[in-house]
Amino acid sequence: MVKKYSDSLKLKVVRDYQEGYLGFRRVAKKHGIQSKSQVERWVKLYEKFGEEGIISKKNKETYSVHFKLDVLSFIKRTGSSETEAALHFGLKHPTLIASWKKAFREGGAEALDRSKGRSPMSDTSKNRKNKQIEGKNMTDKQKLERENELLRLEVEYLKKLRAFQMDPEGYLEKHRQRYHSNSKKNSD
Repeated sequence: MVKKYSDSLKLKVVRDYQEGYLGFRRVAKKHGIQSKSQVERWVKLYEKFGEEGIISKKNKETYSVHFKLDVLSFIKRTGSSETEAALHFGLKHPTLIASWKKAFREGGAEALDRSKGRSPMSDTSKNRKNKQIEGKNMTDKQKLERENELLRLEVEYLKKLRAFQMDPEGYLEKHRQRYHSNSKKNSD
C-alpha cells in the first residue's frame, strides 16, 4: 500500500535536503520516509514546479489517450525513467505513468481510456446501455464498429509514433504546448 504524506511534511523534507547537509537517504530516514527515491522525486518536482509540484491537488487533471501513448512511447524510445518523462512532459505525478504502463500492458490502448472512480450520476442510464452493449448482447454490427474505432486509434497512434521517430525534438516541441493547454482546460 502506498503511504500518503502531508504537504507540510513534503515541504519540510525538500527544504531539509536543500540545506545541503544531508543526502536523500538520510533525509528520508530522518523524516520516516520509506524510500530515498520518494525524497528525490519530491526534490525534482519542487525544483521544476515550486511548491505547486508537491502539494496535493483537490481536482485531478485528466489526460487524453494520445497524450498517455506519447508519454509511454517516449519512455520506450529514450529509455527515460518515469520521473524524467514526467518532468519532460510537465506532469507533477510520475506515479501516474506507472499506472498508465500497467494499464497498457494489461489492456492495450483501450485500457488507457478508462477513467477511475464512480461515474457521475447523470450518466447512469448511458452507462447501463454501454454495459449491455459490451456484454454478450453485442450485435455483429456493434462488434465491427468497436473494432473499427480501435483500429482508427491504432493507426492514429502509429502515425504519431512515426512522426516522433523521424524528428523527436521537433515533434515534442510542436505538441508540448498543446498538451499543457489541454490539461489546463481540463482542470478548470
